[in-house]
Amino acid sequence: MGSLTIVKSLILPFAPFTGTPPVAKEINTSSLTEEFKMTDFSTQRIMMVDTQVRPSDVTKFPIISAMLTVPREEFVPAALREIAYFGENLDLGGGRILMDARVFAKMLDALDLQPNESVLDLGCGYGYSTAVMARLAGHVVGVEEDSTMAARAREILADHVVDNASVQPAPLQSGVSGQFDAIIIQGGVEQVPAAILNNLKDGGRIAAVFMQGALGIAKIGYKSGADVTWRYAFNASLPILAGFGAATEFAL
Repeated sequence: MGSLTIVKSLILPFAPFTGTPPVAKEINTSSLTEEFKMTDFSTQRIMMVDTQVRPSDVTKFPIISAMLTVPREEFVPAALREIAYFGENLDLGGGRILMDARVFAKMLDALDLQPNESVLDLGCGYGYSTAVMARLAGHVVGVEEDSTMAARAREILADHVVDNASVQPAPLQSGVSGQFDAIIIQGGVEQVPAAILNNLKDGGRIAAVFMQGALGIAKIGYKSGADVTWRYAFNASLPILAGFGAATEFAL
């Protein structure tokens, strides 16, 4: 990938996905210009918000503030720090991604998290999404199946004094104890296991990107009693999380 392609990926506004199935790309950092490499991360953070988030019609101040404040580069392995602000999904390894900032921001916008609410963050990786939502909600519980990744996420959150969030090592599709006002799934799904829906409070919301082949739709589910009603939010596309494919679906 040349530097020209990289710059385009930063400035393209969010648009419906119509291409091939999504893959979190490995980017060759040797192709980056020295000027880009030397750009300070705070400038890249502002650029991410101004060229990726705002053009995607995300203008709520708490979301903008959180994404301007949380240092995205601190929540990835050292080898990926220089590309943390690229406008695409970033492969963290182990089947986990750092979600495209545009998609993540639009999901937050649709969820409309409130300061007194609790949030379950499934597939949190190294904890970036957990840290961002901790600035929007009362308490966030991240779940990461990779125990090493979960331990590192806890360390990073502690280093940044994110004291209203925690990370648990556990299978993503199995759910956790307790119920939450909101749930977000950090990857594509073809179905959502019943155990996850059971973690949602009556009246709560859940955000997920449902994949059908190469195409995906972000939906918000609203729980009323035992039922969850899904509503269209926007077009998006994410790699499907292990355990959330149609082949793993059980009778609900």
